[in-house]
Amino acid sequence: MTLNVALAGAGAFGIKHLDGIKNIPDVKVVSVVGRELAKTQEVADKYGIPHVATDLAESLKIKEVDAVILCTPTQLHAAQALACLDAGKHVQVEIPLCDRLADGEQVVQRQKETGLVAMCGHTRRFNPSHQWVRRKIVAGEFHIQQMDVQTYFFRRTNTNALGQPRSWTDHLLWHHAAHTVDLFAYQTMSPIVKANAIQGPIHPTLGIAMDMSIQLKAANGAICTLSLSFNNDGPLGTFFRYIGDSGTYIARYDDLFTGRDEKIDVSGVAVSMNGIELQDREFFAAIRERREPNASVAQVLPCYQVLHQLEQQLAAD
Repeated sequence: MTLNVALAGAGAFGIKHLDGIKNIPDVKVVSVVGRELAKTQEVADKYGIPHVATDLAESLKIKEVDAVILCTPTQLHAAQALACLDAGKHVQVEIPLCDRLADGEQVVQRQKETGLVAMCGHTRRFNPSHQWVRRKIVAGEFHIQQMDVQTYFFRRTNTNALGQPRSWTDHLLWHHAAHTVDLFAYQTMSPIVKANAIQGPIHPTLGIAMDMSIQLKAANGAICTLSLSFNNDGPLGTFFRYIGDSGTYIARYDDLFTGRDEKIDVSGVAVSMNGIELQDREFFAAIRERREPNASVAQVLPCYQVLHQLEQQLAAD
């Protein structure tokens, strides 16, 4: 049976999903939603998508649509996820699930009420490099003592991953920190019991902190130090150092190295080296198998509870 999908948000990340879905059998993107009709039509033409809209509600009215992937601005995520569930559609919302905890809690509650698949795009759970480390942890061969993570971008203007102007403002805490806060709890298999944050000056135009430092502690004693910056004019991206009882591993997106910079072959970990594609495969498999997906909205909610706590702490400082 072919799953019919609508994709909302035809920007940099939406394109990544479209490229990944091309490799997944029996899945067809039948509708694409974008802010600007002409640009969205260009994407639709390139990927052979028959329906184009500038309003998600239009796509939700299409009876044949089984599932929706949301790659829209952060501020729309929770409300649009609720709209998808209310329309009877399975939904995968790109990270972050929300930028207010109460909104995320509402999505989790609505998922329980509908029984539909609702998943959040916490891609680090799916990257082969992190999956390789996870397997050693699950097998009892590696225990994390510390994670040291750097998330660095050069983004002093409001642009996306392709350098194009954004209609919304990105956020270090609710978006970029969410990847690591969730991954730390997931990989340690232990809830976060202590969290602390400090941030640098607020940007006069963007209205956000451009630099931030976060400390985490899991119930099992593992700690995490996360440094984030939009001011970094150097190597860009996120770099993870796993320090454990039986080795050190450094993950740079889909590449993995030992602490001595020896490359580890992770090509056999999964059917693809593309974390976005693997994430989408899990979403569609969960729909077909009628089960909870890895990175379900319920599984990732504790991450947003920590972010909420950190936001309150930063506001009080």
